[in-house]
Amino acid sequence: MLKPDRVFDGQQMHIGWWVLIKGKSIRAVGDSVSIFKPKPVKVINLKGMTLMPGMIEGHSHMFLHPYNETSWNDQVLMESRAERTARAVVHAKATLMAGFTTTRDLGTEGAGYDDVGLKAAIEKGIVPGPRMLVATRAIVATGSYGPKVLVNEADVLKGAEEADGIDGITHAVRSQIGHGADVVKIYVDYRWGIDEAAEPTFTVDELKTAVDVAKSSGRIVAVHSGTTEGMRRAIVAGVTTIEHGDGGTPELFKMMKEKGIALCPTLSATEAISTYHGWKKGVDGDPAAVKQKHYIFTEALKAGVTICMGGDVGVFPHGDNAREMVLMVEYGMKPIDVLRSATSVNAEVFGLKYLGNIKPWSFADLVAVVGDPSEDIKAVQQVKMVMKDGVVYTQ
Repeated sequence: MLKPDRVFDGQQMHIGWWVLIKGKSIRAVGDSVSIFKPKPVKVINLKGMTLMPGMIEGHSHMFLHPYNETSWNDQVLMESRAERTARAVVHAKATLMAGFTTTRDLGTEGAGYDDVGLKAAIEKGIVPGPRMLVATRAIVATGSYGPKVLVNEADVLKGAEEADGIDGITHAVRSQIGHGADVVKIYVDYRWGIDEAAEPTFTVDELKTAVDVAKSSGRIVAVHSGTTEGMRRAIVAGVTTIEHGDGGTPELFKMMKEKGIALCPTLSATEAISTYHGWKKGVDGDPAAVKQKHYIFTEALKAGVTICMGGDVGVFPHGDNAREMVLMVEYGMKPIDVLRSATSVNAEVFGLKYLGNIKPWSFADLVAVVGDPSEDIKAVQQVKMVMKDGVVYTQ
């Protein structure tokens, strides 16, 4: 039995609620008078704390670490697969201990299908970590993605799988699913235009094919998009989530709302990369990329677009996932809505039936934080207890 000061159940905050756990699931939830109290029962008092569902990271890269430590190119080209896997194991534990009991990992960036193996190791209890939804290699158009070298004849490892045309993208989607992908990740645009300008990659027909093939297997499609035209094509194709969304316009966000397509804005990645380039937040004026994030986030909120919580962690340190939630409030979202985004909203968008809510028969993935995050979102950075599948990992 867990006895916190308050419970956020994935939708609302409740004062004086208790939560009964048996095995791997939640069995009862309610106020101290009405909740069933079996005897004997072990009681964990969480005085001064809020109990909430285990948070769900919507956009991570377990096989990357911050670019101010090692550039993306050098990570892909110079770090061995053994090193990258070792790092990923450490990242998985840090993610779990930060209160994120589930993560959607959107591409290994050159580490093949190793995320499938990491997921299996976590599920078997070999290493601690969150539940993982994995995208394996992700899909890019030929010639669009890195790393790139000046010697054209060099056979260089790519950060994602290249595919072209209806047949090519059909094969890539099916192959990745066959290798264990839970979600299909596609780059609908990238910096392959003149002078490395971001431009669309796949045609609408190619994207529609990818969506049809993925959805026929019950899988969702997440797309990287930084341009207006790439984003438009993705919306027309009927993808599930748009990552970054930097080319968003009021018209596009209206379309997303109408089609039920969610946005994962990755505010933290944009701010992190800006700091790596010398920006001092609060001292210097906001760079263009940060100003654009403020704009698209504001317009998406105005349009009523579903917002997923996901920071593109890996660009910044694993375990610091909650910084995205703090920024979401800073950029204009209400704390209670941010809490929903990181729990019940992500669970619904990603198809996670028994996660993201505290109710009978949901999985016992729970987090206790100091204070009330619906009043001060920074409380989510003060994790004191993590439970996954009914097992307490830290208390």
